[in-house]
Amino acid sequence: MMLNDKSNVVRYAPIAFAAWLCSGAAQAQISDTIHPIAVIGYTYDDNLLRLSDNVAPGEQRSDRMRSAQAGLLFDRQISRQRLTGRAKVSRVTFEHYDQLDYNGKDFAADWAWQLGNHLNGNVGGTYVETLTSFTDYHNDERNVRTQSSRYGNAAWRFHPSWQVRGSFVRNKFEYELPAQRLNNRTEDISEAGTDFLAASGSKFGIVARRLEGKYDTPRLVNGQRLDDDYVQDELKANVYWLASGITQVRLLAGYAKRKHDRFTSRDSSGANGRVTVNWAPLGKVRFTAGAWREFAAVESSIITNSLNKGVSVGATWDISAKVQASVTARREKRQFEQTSAAIFTGDGDDKLEGNTVTLVWAPLRSVQISASGFLDKRTGSRLVGSSDYRAKGASINASVQF
Repeated sequence: MMLNDKSNVVRYAPIAFAAWLCSGAAQAQISDTIHPIAVIGYTYDDNLLRLSDNVAPGEQRSDRMRSAQAGLLFDRQISRQRLTGRAKVSRVTFEHYDQLDYNGKDFAADWAWQLGNHLNGNVGGTYVETLTSFTDYHNDERNVRTQSSRYGNAAWRFHPSWQVRGSFVRNKFEYELPAQRLNNRTEDISEAGTDFLAASGSKFGIVARRLEGKYDTPRLVNGQRLDDDYVQDELKANVYWLASGITQVRLLAGYAKRKHDRFTSRDSSGANGRVTVNWAPLGKVRFTAGAWREFAAVESSIITNSLNKGVSVGATWDISAKVQASVTARREKRQFEQTSAAIFTGDGDDKLEGNTVTLVWAPLRSVQISASGFLDKRTGSRLVGSSDYRAKGASINASVQF
């Protein structure tokens, strides 16, 4: 996957970087608190914009991307407090759709605090700028999404086997492309719960949550302003069960009710949650399976949310001390909202399939080289203008952390 680079410096930089990765210099540790990290990568995608086979048959579909990332990881223990964080910047360029070239950012900071022997929690925030997925908006105009988050939580262990806890998270999403700014929103998540802490390390609890979503710009559907703000109340079981030495189960599931201020035909309620099972019957082979039924945001100019039902399975094989292989398969059905303000035709849901194979080689403790391939498929829905598509591709990445 060689690219037609514009200079010899760019052309030979990956070769020099790979040689340096395997040199002794890459093994040096600069600090036990601050760890520089660098990553380079190439990706090929045969249907970048996720176009249907019968749409724009003469349009360029495939593209090659190159990326470079540099940053710092921070980890500092101060008495019983721990400060962690990251600061990364990246540059991603496209061979054909060069108007999509962008600079990415990824910043995060977390303070894991503890007061006495019974009170602890976390305070922190994140800030990420990245190119928006083409899954639901097939446009070759650049659309960078900015996501910022602030959070705080606390847990009080008032008994050796019991604790109460609460948290608050504010997520904010903003989109660069004017046509996508209808999806600019703020999501607040508040929760409170109690847990039983078993001596085995398992945890069994119950949690009450409220999600409040507020959109900056109402949509216009058939001349009517559509208020997409919502309130979602949940009551769920929160379980981490060490079923055996080789099996662990995580579950956050129960009942959810989602309500809108206007056009209450969009309201929904019922079972909601996610379960994940990790199983390691062999020392070097591990399996993971998951299932979910959850509400999720949709980055479309027509629909803002869907009810997603899906399953996933995966396997990881430690081939040797330096080589690891993994494979994952995911199937998901999205059921979209319908409103009295709009008349839709066609099926009210779509189906997505995704398969990924990855091989990771760690020639040195601080160096990783990975190669992966993917195959995605969707059966679309006219309800949101989503189309049938197939996409496949591959990528290779090399990273070093001091």
